[in-house]
Amino acid sequence: EFKLTKMKNELQYMIRTQSWQIKNYIIFALVVFFIVNTTIVIAQVKPAPDRITGEGPFDRLIIRGSTLIDGSGGPAIGPVDIVIEKNRIVDIQVVGLPHIPINPDNRPTGATKEIDAEGKYVMPGIVDLHVHTGGNTKAPEAEYVYKLWLANGITTVRGVPTGPLEWSLSEKDRSNKNKIAAPRIISFHVPGQGKEWEDRKILTPADAKEWVQYANNKGVDGLKLGAYRPEIMKAFLDEAKLLGMGSTAHLGQNGVAQMNALDAARLGLTGMTHFYGLFEAMYETSDIQPWPVDMNYNDEQHRFGQVARQWNMVKPGGEKWNALMDELLELNYFINPTMTIYSAGRDVMSARNADWHKNYTLPTQMDFFEPSRRSHGAYWFDWTTHDEIAWKKFYQVWMQFLNEYKNRGGKVTVGSDSGFIYSLYGFGTIFELELLQEAGFNPLEVIRAATMHGAEEIFYPKQKPIEYGVVRPGLLADLIIVDENPLANMKVLYGTGAVKLNDATGEVERVGGVEYTIKDGIIYDAKALLKEVADMVSEQKINRQEDLKN
Repeated sequence: EFKLTKMKNELQYMIRTQSWQIKNYIIFALVVFFIVNTTIVIAQVKPAPDRITGEGPFDRLIIRGSTLIDGSGGPAIGPVDIVIEKNRIVDIQVVGLPHIPINPDNRPTGATKEIDAEGKYVMPGIVDLHVHTGGNTKAPEAEYVYKLWLANGITTVRGVPTGPLEWSLSEKDRSNKNKIAAPRIISFHVPGQGKEWEDRKILTPADAKEWVQYANNKGVDGLKLGAYRPEIMKAFLDEAKLLGMGSTAHLGQNGVAQMNALDAARLGLTGMTHFYGLFEAMYETSDIQPWPVDMNYNDEQHRFGQVARQWNMVKPGGEKWNALMDELLELNYFINPTMTIYSAGRDVMSARNADWHKNYTLPTQMDFFEPSRRSHGAYWFDWTTHDEIAWKKFYQVWMQFLNEYKNRGGKVTVGSDSGFIYSLYGFGTIFELELLQEAGFNPLEVIRAATMHGAEEIFYPKQKPIEYGVVRPGLLADLIIVDENPLANMKVLYGTGAVKLNDATGEVERVGGVEYTIKDGIIYDAKALLKEVADMVSEQKINRQEDLKN
């Protein structure tokens, strides 16, 4: 997000929206930039303002009469009353039987705040393990992204990273103290980040260990690694394990030939994100993907178009397939697939015209999504039916592996990586739940992946029990309330809800959408948050129109 290649988009937007005097200055600066190739530091995302929304925490909050999906994989149960004191769940009482009036004598008392949830569903807040917080050229204010996450029921995010190291740690601390309206933030970082390392490079195992120690002292929770050469990768992971830090990796094509998913898992990687390195660990007839002779990694249509052509290089159910799965299971390896972020490759038209873009996607964000050789993930230069078919076949194989891994006891978690490739923050996370169901996960398995297993991936490196991710006494009060059953239709978790014909009136309605998101005992009105996001989008559209008139 912070690459200089995005400079053009930012400057073009500024030119469109500033006064004529400033335009002349910007145009001059643009010319100078490209003549002298000066290094320019792009401004970071604006931190969230102090919190003025959300109620609580309360001395004794009681959620009355809900049907509970606790996130552990057990069936729904209700009606129950859930008692929360401050930021912690202290009791869950079954208070009756379905279709029979509740006897008030059997209910917990002493509430200082109540929510009537009869006929509604409660589940844990969603844990999204792959996020970034916008970017100055697309979503310049963190508030916009945070509110989209909360409005879609996301109570914990793992930034990989959310932004520059110091900025991310500041926002993490403010969220932990509930000074901002945001999910709780787990802060992973790319090696070499941090002001003290701006002029340094990691060239040796000693450098790698030194940076991990530095990051740990700063308060970083874990590492977001690439496909480093083996001795460097080992140094990162050895030191992270020693310090109780987590690790995940995007094993990109430039380095995957020397560090695939199995190589990294054997060195101690907690888990992988995306799919890079997975297929490469079980090729049948090659050791390296046979790229076209004109392949250029910096051409993103090459990069994202060709990677899907791996689909027929592996043999589902074959010896290498099963051997890889066996070893990953033995290593208790987490897979965070982020299918949602690549799904546009299967049908870019649907992604471009998703229901939520009209009201909730900033014009600057939509600009970033449009085909461009300068914006990352905007690789639709000449996207063809051939490309989409390759991605559809790739997903079939990918999903089969994920489902089999889950069936054999492997942990598959939820991540979105939204902000690229027509995927919008929050909404992209819910789409990931739908994709897991498409892969073969039943709805309870989907919710477990999005809640309990996500929390387990965070706490596993710390060798500590989870503190959230399941609705049960003793855990932190991170949960959501929705007025429709997500087990019947995952679409009701989208901020926009699901489309349904009302047979009584003959009218088409939207049902569902998260009603309340409770993070750390604080109640957020999810629909009010979406309204605030819609107002931000509307304001940017109006400002654009006004500036064009001028």
